Amino acid sequence: MDAKILGTDSYASKLMNINIEIPDDIRIYIEAQVITGTYNSIEEYFLDLVQQDKKSKAQAKLEMLLLEGINSEAQEVTPEYWQNLHSVES
Repeated sequence: MDAKILGTDSYASKLMNINIEIPDDIRIYIEAQVITGTYNSIEEYFLDLVQQDKKSKAQAKLEMLLLEGINSEAQEVTPEYWQNLHSVES
């Protein structure tokens, strides 16, 4: 099975062909997704899987950072705090 995957780096305009071997039950499931109209092509199905994986990992990272912030020591937010924060960002 060939899948064309769009690059995500500076070569984003190029396509990559990927050959993968999958069991028949998985192939049948993927083909059913296309036949029923859930996806327009096998390539679209795989691209969606990659996008879902990226979103899932980004969500997990965000949750980790939020928990890290929640569990950190509190700091009083003063005008000086904002000034120092803005000078660090510049």
